[in-house]
Amino acid sequence: MFTGIIQGIATIRAIDDREGLRSFTLEFPAGFCQDLALGASVSVDGVCLTVTTLVSPTAAAFDVILQSLNVTTLGGYRVGSRVNVERAAKDGAEIGGHPLSGHIDFSTALASVRASDNNKVLRVEIPPDFRRYIFAKGYIAINGASLTVSEADRAAGWFEVWLIPETRRMTVFEDKQAGDRLNIEIERSTQVLVDTVREAVQESLGDLRPALEALLAEKGLALDDLVRPPVLPR
Repeated sequence: MFTGIIQGIATIRAIDDREGLRSFTLEFPAGFCQDLALGASVSVDGVCLTVTTLVSPTAAAFDVILQSLNVTTLGGYRVGSRVNVERAAKDGAEIGGHPLSGHIDFSTALASVRASDNNKVLRVEIPPDFRRYIFAKGYIAINGASLTVSEADRAAGWFEVWLIPETRRMTVFEDKQAGDRLNIEIERSTQVLVDTVREAVQESLGDLRPALEALLAEKGLALDDLVRPPVLPR
């Protein structure tokens, strides 16, 4: 498990492609690899990877299967690319963000960036199948960083997050431009709650569902618009 609090930025030092597998060698910030062991988990731009080789006191290698390369942004990285990294959380560790599994739900495009001296706003596209899980004031993980959704327009298919100066300093988001791909992990408790409520509503409506959907459509709404889970305390 991870907390979504990025601990540093690593650089891809080498890439080795084999049949159905790609190995990355990452160069980490000083101190990041202290007590790092073979088999340990590291979040790399939000993707949970396993240490396969300890290359040096500041570098380690990871194997990534084809499925992960296809679902995440890792398939498009090159030598020199920079990535957010976080060590797996230890028992009793403070969770300053929200619990993350390191299993990416989808990768998507950064629609636009608005920046000022003290803030940066990212507008991110949402694929249709995942729009029901994203709400203003809810949680989202982007490239492994736990963030709060500031605004969301599920009909238009986007959400926004605001980045404070510390987040900009500690992550790769300062480098991102419109069109870049991002890894997204939705908040699991929200997903479970939404799916449970939707199933309960569908079961209870029965034959009335088509009539209700037609009525809502006249108002520009859908059943999903009626399903809003409470914002869980951070």
